[in-house]
Amino acid sequence: MSLSSLRILAFINGIFLITLAVSMLVPVATLLIFERHAGIHGFLWSSLITFVAGLAMVARGKPEQGNLRPRDMYMLTVSGWLSVSLFAALPFILVQGADITDAYFESMSGITATGATVFTGLDDMSPGVLIWRSLLHWLGGIGFIAMAVAILPMLRIGGMRLFQTESSDRSDKVMPRSHMVAKYMVVAYVGLSALVVLGFWLAGMGLFDAINHAMSAISTGGFSTSDASIGKWQQPAVHWVAVVAMILGSLPFVLYVATLRGNYRTLAKDEQVRGFLAILLSSWLILTLWYGLTTDLGWLEALRLVALNVTSVMSTTGFAAGDYHLWGPFASMLFFYLGFIGGCSGSTAGGLKIFRFQVAYILLKANLKQLVHPRAVIKQSYNRHRLDEDIVRSILAFSFFFTITIATLALALTLTGLDWITALTGSAAMVSGVGPGMGPIIGPAGNYASLPDTAKWLLTIGMLLGRLEILTVLVLLFPAFWRH
Repeated sequence: MSLSSLRILAFINGIFLITLAVSMLVPVATLLIFERHAGIHGFLWSSLITFVAGLAMVARGKPEQGNLRPRDMYMLTVSGWLSVSLFAALPFILVQGADITDAYFESMSGITATGATVFTGLDDMSPGVLIWRSLLHWLGGIGFIAMAVAILPMLRIGGMRLFQTESSDRSDKVMPRSHMVAKYMVVAYVGLSALVVLGFWLAGMGLFDAINHAMSAISTGGFSTSDASIGKWQQPAVHWVAVVAMILGSLPFVLYVATLRGNYRTLAKDEQVRGFLAILLSSWLILTLWYGLTTDLGWLEALRLVALNVTSVMSTTGFAAGDYHLWGPFASMLFFYLGFIGGCSGSTAGGLKIFRFQVAYILLKANLKQLVHPRAVIKQSYNRHRLDEDIVRSILAFSFFFTITIATLALALTLTGLDWITALTGSAAMVSGVGPGMGPIIGPAGNYASLPDTAKWLLTIGMLLGRLEILTVLVLLFPAFWRH
């Protein structure tokens, strides 16, 4: 890697840190509003340290010559997430008194919008720490959207080339400049966040809780201001607002851009959106029937609880209204499967993404047709785009490494003394970005606080790999990456 590339990487990372330092003033303002002065100095020191580090990186200015190559973008993505998570952990150390392991776990969980937590006593926690956790979700969500649209297509694993319809594809000159795409995405993200805040507030939440949960929901993160998560609020309207917000966060934001540009049918025409909603609504129906028949709840109440929990898991948000793993083995297994599916490519959701399942179905159908008609030439297309062989190959490679990563991480976790259910579901929850696992320790009613430090570091790595879609990180380990 050339010196000019390193300089521009340092410059951009410095901008990230300066932005993070400014963001740390939000908890300071929150504490002043709540007249809770304890913790203000911790946030100010965190902001100062982060700002100085960022300033040192940008002090020499941007190199006059030096363009980022695709390999530099991979390095930028990984280094950016690692450095931001490191400095974002400072408030948890200086204000909350957490050790480096718990602080980095929490900050990585926040910035990757995973939603796993090691903190308890959220109901009585400092409002500054609570808003900081939610703000990390919100910043990480918009960061991942930008990465999914701008960087992952270089590896052909993000799938955005398949979902840029004729109305939203930049090659069709709807968006002639990349900065215009970014501008409209930010407008959509901020606008949806504001609408969700208003929705939660009108549904019965206090303004502070509404802001926190809106940032968590639209980023499909899952941090809450209560140990009982969204289940603390029993108003049905609160739950339905959360459901709508999580769905909005799970749809491709590049299609929101097209909608803002006047093409209002883009979302309805997109095959990935249709597939996501079809699987989601089918899961609602199946589990509502199951839950309604196995309990004394009314059908509407069963539907509400099912819709909230199913949407939370499938969107990889991690909100919970009660311990849904007590609903029975069938429900527990279905929830486990839904966490792998995830949302749409180009959204804030994690998981394998809907389009990979749809492409796999297309390949299976084509192969079966080929067996029946060996000499036939079978065209394969998705979302009005031809499925190139290299795209199919990259999807298969990603799916393979996704599975291998979960299996390897789970095996490593058992070496730390965890039982196999905690190890397997914890690994899957981290890589998929769901947050809660299964079982009494890390299930919806538990958290990750009691796990050994080694297990927490392994799970932190799992969060990073899952959020950056694995291959973005693994490509850095390939020797050819570092050759001139």
